[in-house]
Amino acid sequence: MKIEQFIADENERLDVFLSKKINESRSALSEFIKKSFVSVNEKKITKASHKLKIGDKIELEYPAPKQSKSELLPQFDVDIIYEDDDILVINKPSGVVVHDAPSVKEPTLVDWLKTKNISLSTISGEERHGIVHRLDKETSGIMVVAKNNEAHRALSEQLQDRSMGRYYLALIDLPLKDNMLINAPIARNPKNRLKMGIVSSGRESKSAFLKVALGKSEKIELIAAKLFSGRTHQIRVHLFSINRHILGDALYGYKGNDSKMNRIFLHAYILYLVHPKTKKLMNFIAPLPSDFLNLIEEEFLKEDIYEKIDSGNIISSFSNCNNWM
Repeated sequence: MKIEQFIADENERLDVFLSKKINESRSALSEFIKKSFVSVNEKKITKASHKLKIGDKIELEYPAPKQSKSELLPQFDVDIIYEDDDILVINKPSGVVVHDAPSVKEPTLVDWLKTKNISLSTISGEERHGIVHRLDKETSGIMVVAKNNEAHRALSEQLQDRSMGRYYLALIDLPLKDNMLINAPIARNPKNRLKMGIVSSGRESKSAFLKVALGKSEKIELIAAKLFSGRTHQIRVHLFSINRHILGDALYGYKGNDSKMNRIFLHAYILYLVHPKTKKLMNFIAPLPSDFLNLIEEEFLKEDIYEKIDSGNIISSFSNCNNWM
Protein backbone atom coordinates (compact mmCIF):
# COMPACT_ATOMS: atom_id res chain seq x y z
CA MET A 1 0.00 0.00 0.00
CA LYS A 2 1.45 3.33 -1.09
CA ILE A 3 1.19 6.36 1.23
CA GLU A 4 1.57 10.03 0.32
CA GLN A 5 2.03 12.73 2.94
CA PHE A 6 1.22 16.42 2.84
CA ILE A 7 1.29 19.38 5.19
CA ALA A 8 -1.69 21.76 5.08
CA ASP A 9 -0.65 25.25 3.98
CA GLU A 10 -4.16 26.73 4.14
CA ASN A 11 -7.26 26.49 6.31
CA GLU A 12 -9.63 24.68 3.94
CA ARG A 13 -11.73 21.57 3.34
CA LEU A 14 -9.89 18.26 3.18
CA ASP A 15 -11.25 17.29 -0.25
CA VAL A 16 -10.40 20.71 -1.70
CA PHE A 17 -6.84 20.51 -0.38
CA LEU A 18 -6.23 16.99 -1.75
CA SER A 19 -7.83 17.81 -5.09
CA LYS A 20 -5.24 20.53 -5.63
CA LYS A 21 -2.37 18.35 -4.48
CA ILE A 22 -3.03 15.24 -6.57
CA ASN A 23 -5.15 16.62 -9.44
CA GLU A 24 -8.13 14.37 -8.79
CA SER A 25 -11.83 15.22 -8.69
CA ARG A 26 -13.42 16.00 -5.34
CA SER A 27 -16.06 13.31 -5.94
CA ALA A 28 -13.38 10.63 -6.35
CA LEU A 29 -11.53 11.90 -3.29
CA SER A 30 -14.76 11.90 -1.31
CA GLU A 31 -14.98 8.13 -1.91
CA PHE A 32 -11.38 7.69 -0.72
CA ILE A 33 -12.13 9.67 2.41
CA LYS A 34 -15.36 7.75 3.15
CA LYS A 35 -13.43 4.48 2.94
CA SER A 36 -10.94 5.66 5.63
CA PHE A 37 -7.97 6.00 3.29
CA VAL A 38 -7.15 9.49 4.61
CA SER A 39 -5.71 10.47 8.00
CA VAL A 40 -5.20 13.90 9.51
CA ASN A 41 -2.66 14.09 12.33
CA GLU A 42 -2.67 10.25 12.45
CA LYS A 43 -6.46 10.07 12.91
CA LYS A 44 -8.69 8.50 10.25
CA ILE A 45 -11.09 11.03 8.70
CA THR A 46 -14.26 9.96 6.88
CA LYS A 47 -15.82 13.35 6.07
CA ALA A 48 -14.71 15.17 2.93
CA SER A 49 -15.80 18.46 4.54
CA HIS A 50 -13.30 18.10 7.40
CA LYS A 51 -11.69 21.51 7.96
CA LEU A 52 -7.91 21.53 7.86
CA LYS A 53 -5.72 23.90 9.81
CA ILE A 54 -2.35 25.16 8.66
CA GLY A 55 0.30 22.67 9.71
CA ASP A 56 -1.99 19.63 9.81
CA LYS A 57 -0.30 16.43 8.60
CA ILE A 58 -2.34 14.57 5.98
CA GLU A 59 -1.70 10.99 4.86
CA LEU A 60 -3.38 9.47 1.81
CA GLU A 61 -3.23 5.68 1.42
CA TYR A 62 -3.65 4.05 -1.98
CA PRO A 63 -5.08 0.54 -1.62
CA ALA A 64 -3.44 -2.21 -3.64
CA PRO A 65 -5.59 -3.50 -6.52
CA LYS A 66 -7.70 -6.49 -5.54
CA GLN A 67 -7.60 -9.53 -7.74
CA SER A 68 -10.72 -10.40 -9.73
CA LYS A 69 -13.08 -12.91 -8.18
CA SER A 70 -12.70 -16.33 -9.75
CA GLU A 71 -16.30 -16.31 -10.97
CA LEU A 72 -15.60 -13.06 -12.82
CA LEU A 73 -12.54 -14.16 -14.76
CA PRO A 74 -12.76 -12.41 -18.14
CA GLN A 75 -13.53 -14.63 -21.10
CA PHE A 76 -12.21 -12.04 -23.56
CA ASP A 77 -8.76 -10.83 -24.53
CA VAL A 78 -7.49 -7.34 -25.30
CA ASP A 79 -4.83 -6.36 -27.83
CA ILE A 80 -1.93 -4.36 -26.40
CA ILE A 81 -0.72 -1.68 -28.81
CA TYR A 82 2.08 -0.22 -26.70
CA GLU A 83 3.50 -0.67 -23.21
CA ASP A 84 6.29 0.79 -21.10
CA ASP A 85 6.84 1.39 -17.38
CA ASP A 86 4.31 4.25 -17.26
CA ILE A 87 1.51 3.64 -19.77
CA LEU A 88 -0.35 0.85 -21.50
CA VAL A 89 -2.21 1.52 -24.76
CA ILE A 90 -4.87 -1.05 -25.65
CA ASN A 91 -7.57 -1.75 -28.24
CA LYS A 92 -10.79 -2.42 -26.28
CA PRO A 93 -13.26 -4.83 -27.88
CA SER A 94 -16.88 -3.83 -28.35
CA GLY A 95 -19.12 -5.30 -25.62
CA VAL A 96 -16.59 -4.90 -22.81
CA VAL A 97 -17.39 -2.62 -19.85
CA VAL A 98 -14.40 -0.53 -18.78
CA HIS A 99 -14.85 -0.55 -14.99
CA ASP A 100 -17.16 -1.87 -12.29
CA ALA A 101 -20.36 -0.13 -11.16
CA PRO A 102 -23.42 -1.23 -9.12
CA SER A 103 -25.27 -2.23 -12.30
CA VAL A 104 -22.36 -4.17 -13.83
CA LYS A 105 -22.49 -7.94 -13.41
CA GLU A 106 -19.96 -9.10 -16.01
CA PRO A 107 -16.15 -8.97 -16.02
CA THR A 108 -14.68 -5.60 -16.92
CA LEU A 109 -11.56 -4.26 -18.59
CA VAL A 110 -10.17 -3.51 -15.13
CA ASP A 111 -10.73 -7.18 -14.19
CA TRP A 112 -8.76 -8.20 -17.27
CA LEU A 113 -5.91 -5.83 -16.38
CA LYS A 114 -5.74 -7.28 -12.87
CA THR A 115 -5.69 -10.89 -14.08
CA LYS A 116 -2.68 -9.97 -16.22
CA ASN A 117 -0.91 -8.60 -13.13
CA ILE A 118 -0.33 -5.29 -14.88
CA SER A 119 0.85 -2.49 -12.61
CA LEU A 120 -1.98 0.04 -12.29
CA SER A 121 -2.44 3.50 -10.83
CA THR A 122 -4.69 3.58 -7.75
CA ILE A 123 -5.64 7.25 -7.75
CA SER A 124 -9.16 6.78 -9.15
CA GLY A 125 -10.42 4.29 -6.58
CA GLU A 126 -10.79 0.53 -6.34
CA GLU A 127 -13.15 0.05 -9.31
CA ARG A 128 -11.15 2.25 -11.68
CA HIS A 129 -7.52 1.30 -11.12
CA GLY A 130 -5.49 2.56 -14.08
CA ILE A 131 -8.44 4.15 -15.88
CA VAL A 132 -7.72 7.68 -17.09
CA HIS A 133 -10.50 7.92 -19.70
CA ARG A 134 -13.15 5.46 -20.82
CA LEU A 135 -15.22 4.18 -23.72
CA ASP A 136 -18.86 3.10 -23.78
CA LYS A 137 -19.42 -0.65 -23.51
CA GLU A 138 -20.53 -0.85 -27.15
CA THR A 139 -17.66 1.27 -28.50
CA SER A 140 -14.42 -0.40 -29.50
CA GLY A 141 -11.01 1.15 -29.79
CA ILE A 142 -8.03 2.83 -28.29
CA MET A 143 -7.50 3.66 -24.62
CA VAL A 144 -4.50 4.56 -22.49
CA VAL A 145 -4.10 3.02 -19.03
CA ALA A 146 -1.89 4.59 -16.35
CA LYS A 147 0.51 2.16 -14.67
CA ASN A 148 1.41 4.47 -11.78
CA ASN A 149 -0.07 7.50 -10.04
CA GLU A 150 2.45 9.96 -11.47
CA ALA A 151 1.52 8.96 -15.02
CA HIS A 152 -2.18 9.11 -14.12
CA ARG A 153 -1.90 12.68 -12.87
CA ALA A 154 0.02 13.82 -15.95
CA LEU A 155 -2.49 12.22 -18.32
CA SER A 156 -5.44 13.64 -16.37
CA GLU A 157 -3.97 17.12 -16.81
CA GLN A 158 -3.72 16.48 -20.55
CA LEU A 159 -7.38 15.50 -20.64
CA GLN A 160 -8.23 18.82 -19.03
CA ASP A 161 -6.16 20.96 -21.39
CA ARG A 162 -6.98 18.74 -24.43
CA SER A 163 -3.33 17.97 -25.20
CA MET A 164 -4.48 14.32 -25.16
CA GLY A 165 -7.40 13.17 -27.25
CA ARG A 166 -8.81 10.69 -29.75
CA TYR A 167 -10.19 10.57 -33.27
CA TYR A 168 -13.10 8.20 -33.91
CA LEU A 169 -14.50 6.44 -36.96
CA ALA A 170 -18.22 5.73 -37.28
CA LEU A 171 -20.67 4.41 -39.85
CA ILE A 172 -23.90 6.42 -40.02
CA ASP A 173 -27.23 5.80 -41.74
CA LEU A 174 -27.55 9.11 -43.61
CA PRO A 175 -24.74 11.25 -45.07
CA LEU A 176 -23.76 14.53 -43.45
CA LYS A 177 -24.49 17.60 -45.56
CA ASP A 178 -20.96 18.83 -44.94
CA ASN A 179 -18.13 18.69 -42.43
CA MET A 180 -19.59 20.22 -39.30
CA LEU A 181 -18.99 21.42 -35.77
CA ILE A 182 -21.69 20.85 -33.15
CA ASN A 183 -21.58 22.82 -29.91
CA ALA A 184 -24.56 21.82 -27.77
CA PRO A 185 -24.78 21.13 -24.01
CA ILE A 186 -25.30 17.53 -22.86
CA ALA A 187 -26.91 16.17 -19.70
CA ARG A 188 -28.92 13.13 -18.60
CA ASN A 189 -32.11 12.85 -20.66
CA PRO A 190 -34.93 13.84 -18.26
CA LYS A 191 -37.35 11.44 -19.97
CA ASN A 192 -35.06 8.40 -20.21
CA ARG A 193 -32.32 7.87 -17.62
CA LEU A 194 -30.52 5.39 -19.90
CA LYS A 195 -29.84 8.16 -22.40
CA MET A 196 -28.09 11.50 -22.53
CA GLY A 197 -29.53 14.42 -24.46
CA ILE A 198 -29.18 18.03 -25.54
CA VAL A 199 -30.25 19.91 -22.41
CA SER A 200 -29.93 23.69 -22.07
CA SER A 201 -28.67 23.36 -18.49
CA GLY A 202 -26.20 20.60 -19.42
CA ARG A 203 -22.43 20.71 -19.63
CA GLU A 204 -20.79 22.42 -22.59
CA SER A 205 -20.04 19.85 -25.29
CA LYS A 206 -18.32 20.28 -28.63
CA SER A 207 -17.77 17.75 -31.44
CA ALA A 208 -16.35 17.98 -34.97
CA PHE A 209 -17.52 15.58 -37.69
CA LEU A 210 -15.64 14.88 -40.93
CA LYS A 211 -17.08 13.27 -44.07
CA VAL A 212 -14.66 10.47 -45.00
CA ALA A 213 -16.36 8.28 -47.62
CA LEU A 214 -19.83 7.68 -49.03
CA GLY A 215 -20.98 4.08 -49.42
CA LYS A 216 -21.82 2.51 -52.76
CA SER A 217 -25.52 2.77 -51.91
CA GLU A 218 -25.04 6.50 -51.16
CA LYS A 219 -26.89 5.96 -47.88
CA ILE A 220 -24.25 4.73 -45.44
CA GLU A 221 -21.38 7.12 -44.79
CA LEU A 222 -18.07 6.64 -43.02
CA ILE A 223 -17.27 9.66 -40.86
CA ALA A 224 -14.55 10.66 -38.41
CA ALA A 225 -15.11 12.59 -35.19
CA LYS A 226 -12.98 14.63 -32.84
CA LEU A 227 -14.17 15.65 -29.38
CA PHE A 228 -13.36 18.89 -27.58
CA SER A 229 -15.09 17.67 -24.41
CA GLY A 230 -15.63 14.24 -22.89
CA ARG A 231 -19.32 13.75 -22.16
CA THR A 232 -21.03 10.39 -21.89
CA HIS A 233 -22.39 9.26 -25.29
CA GLN A 234 -21.27 12.60 -26.78
CA ILE A 235 -20.80 11.49 -30.40
CA ARG A 236 -24.05 9.53 -30.36
CA VAL A 237 -26.05 12.40 -28.84
CA HIS A 238 -24.70 15.07 -31.18
CA LEU A 239 -25.39 12.90 -34.24
CA PHE A 240 -28.91 12.16 -32.98
CA SER A 241 -29.49 15.90 -32.65
CA ILE A 242 -29.10 16.27 -36.45
CA ASN A 243 -31.11 13.11 -37.25
CA ARG A 244 -28.07 10.96 -37.95
CA HIS A 245 -27.56 7.59 -36.25
CA ILE A 246 -24.61 5.25 -35.89
CA LEU A 247 -25.31 1.83 -37.38
CA GLY A 248 -26.46 -0.53 -34.64
CA ASP A 249 -27.20 2.23 -32.12
CA ALA A 250 -30.86 1.53 -31.37
CA LEU A 251 -30.72 3.57 -28.15
CA TYR A 252 -30.14 6.71 -30.20
CA GLY A 253 -32.52 6.10 -33.05
CA TYR A 254 -31.02 3.60 -35.49
CA LYS A 255 -33.98 1.78 -37.07
CA GLY A 256 -32.27 -0.94 -39.11
CA ASN A 257 -32.64 -4.56 -38.07
CA ASP A 258 -29.97 -6.14 -40.28
CA SER A 259 -28.47 -9.22 -38.62
CA LYS A 260 -24.99 -7.76 -39.22
CA MET A 261 -25.73 -4.91 -36.83
CA ASN A 262 -24.82 -6.77 -33.66
CA ARG A 263 -22.76 -3.87 -32.29
CA ILE A 264 -22.53 -0.09 -32.52
CA PHE A 265 -20.20 0.81 -35.36
CA LEU A 266 -18.19 3.41 -33.47
CA HIS A 267 -14.45 2.93 -33.00
CA ALA A 268 -11.86 5.05 -31.21
CA TYR A 269 -9.21 4.99 -33.93
CA ILE A 270 -6.33 7.34 -33.11
CA LEU A 271 -4.93 8.47 -29.75
CA TYR A 272 -2.50 11.34 -29.28
CA LEU A 273 -0.78 12.23 -26.02
CA VAL A 274 2.39 13.58 -24.48
CA HIS A 275 4.29 10.82 -22.71
CA PRO A 276 4.10 11.56 -18.96
CA LYS A 277 7.80 10.90 -18.40
CA THR A 278 9.66 11.59 -21.67
CA LYS A 279 7.35 14.48 -22.68
CA LYS A 280 7.43 13.15 -26.24
CA LEU A 281 4.33 13.63 -28.42
CA MET A 282 3.03 10.18 -29.36
CA ASN A 283 0.32 8.94 -31.74
CA PHE A 284 -1.19 5.45 -31.69
CA ILE A 285 -3.67 3.68 -33.96
CA ALA A 286 -6.14 0.95 -32.95
CA PRO A 287 -6.78 -1.27 -36.00
CA LEU A 288 -10.43 -1.69 -36.89
CA PRO A 289 -12.02 -4.91 -35.57
CA SER A 290 -12.89 -7.53 -38.17
CA ASP A 291 -16.66 -6.93 -38.15
CA PHE A 292 -16.17 -3.18 -38.70
CA LEU A 293 -13.55 -3.80 -41.40
CA ASN A 294 -15.70 -6.37 -43.19
CA LEU A 295 -18.63 -3.96 -43.38
CA ILE A 296 -16.40 -1.18 -44.73
CA GLU A 297 -14.96 -3.47 -47.40
CA GLU A 298 -18.49 -4.54 -48.37
CA GLU A 299 -20.01 -1.05 -48.49
CA PHE A 300 -17.14 1.06 -49.87
CA LEU A 301 -14.72 0.99 -52.79
CA LYS A 302 -11.62 -0.83 -51.58
CA GLU A 303 -9.24 1.00 -53.91
CA ASP A 304 -9.52 4.32 -52.04
CA ILE A 305 -11.01 3.62 -48.61
CA TYR A 306 -7.67 2.77 -46.97
CA GLU A 307 -6.10 5.96 -48.23
CA LYS A 308 -9.01 7.93 -46.78
CA ILE A 309 -8.67 6.35 -43.33
CA ASP A 310 -4.90 6.86 -43.22
CA SER A 311 -4.18 8.37 -39.81
CA GLY A 312 -2.18 11.29 -41.23
CA ASN A 313 -5.03 12.13 -43.59
CA ILE A 314 -7.61 11.98 -40.78
CA ILE A 315 -5.58 14.20 -38.43
CA SER A 316 -4.72 16.81 -41.07
CA SER A 317 -8.36 16.99 -42.21
CA PHE A 318 -9.35 18.33 -38.79
CA SER A 319 -6.73 21.11 -38.82
CA ASN A 320 -9.28 23.85 -39.49
CA CYS A 321 -12.32 22.21 -37.92
CA ASN A 322 -12.94 25.14 -35.57
CA ASN A 323 -14.03 27.08 -38.68
CA TRP A 324 -16.64 24.49 -39.67
CA MET A 325 -20.29 25.42 -39.34
